[in-house]
Amino acid sequence: MKKQVLSILLPAIVLLTACGTHQNADTKANQYSVTEKPFGTLENEAVTKYTLTSPTGMQVSIINYGATVTSIMVPGKDKTMGDVILGFDTLPGYLQKTNPYIGAIVGRYGNRIAKGKFELDKHAYQLTLNDHGNTLHGGIRGLDKVIWTATRMPGDSSLQLTYTSPDGDQGFPGNLKVQVIYTVTSGNGLQIDYTATTDKATPINLTNHCYFNLSGGKEPTILNHEIMIQAAKYTAVDSLLIPTGQLPDVKGTPMDFSSPKLVGKDISLVKGGYDHNWVLSRNTKGLEKIATVYDAGSGRVMDVLTTEPGLQFYTGNFLDSTLTGKYGWVYAQHAALCLETQHFPDGPNQPSFPNTILKPGETYTHSTRYQFSVK
Repeated sequence: MKKQVLSILLPAIVLLTACGTHQNADTKANQYSVTEKPFGTLENEAVTKYTLTSPTGMQVSIINYGATVTSIMVPGKDKTMGDVILGFDTLPGYLQKTNPYIGAIVGRYGNRIAKGKFELDKHAYQLTLNDHGNTLHGGIRGLDKVIWTATRMPGDSSLQLTYTSPDGDQGFPGNLKVQVIYTVTSGNGLQIDYTATTDKATPINLTNHCYFNLSGGKEPTILNHEIMIQAAKYTAVDSLLIPTGQLPDVKGTPMDFSSPKLVGKDISLVKGGYDHNWVLSRNTKGLEKIATVYDAGSGRVMDVLTTEPGLQFYTGNFLDSTLTGKYGWVYAQHAALCLETQHFPDGPNQPSFPNTILKPGETYTHSTRYQFSVK
């Protein structure tokens, strides 16, 4: 597999000061705070950036377009703050047709639905197609491409975003009311709590699509990041990344991350790179740690905790140096990785997979936390 290198247009000395990319972690706030600033307009609606700051100085910025996380600032082992996700400096960056869902909430159905078709209550549904004849992340205009209603919550540690997807949106049935709450914690965590209700039975699979590089821009790729995934099986897929229905064991294969392993160790053995759903080996029904990522250079560690049964591990295979992000970084192949907590791909067409159908009177719930530390 061809391995490209992320080009950094600005020299390192500039990156240390540009746009507040780095600051001393000893400058700590004594309490939670929220700030707001305009981030542009779309179809005469205002887009606003909200920045949540925790008592430790961790900062998370979110815009109401796509309920998108635009920045996560956390310290490294030298106490220097760094931005650990990809993103863009301005709204036009996020509006690009080639933006691969960077930082956004995706849905109604995160991941793929084969041929955009499913049958529910004896009715056949056809969704909009946007991925080689399949439906990816909710269709042509999913939840990542709409303006949500944002509300600051008491305590200044959380931001609530809501959106109602109307009956027939992208072909999905039912009026779906979605709520996402982002919360920064005193222990350098970002928690995402999802809820949704519907007035017709409908598939749902919400997730966040942050692209992580724990080096904070100092390393061009994540191939030297170490990752552990608590899973004994994964969902096998065809050439278009549609599940075959088989759940092979990871043991003895390049898909085995049950013990910490460098991302790049076996990636050349996986055609196209990692873009698969791992079947998580869970011990509880609650929020549980299911993955850990470590960057030795910065010392940053990210634990992923979730209530979901699956995890899509994606290694930025389709990044191709055509996008320039914040701080002048050019996003080349493997510049970042995604850890999307979820139900399984193509769930509506795979009866053996965990249920993804939400019915009237039920409430969809899902919680995930990205917990940062150093070692």
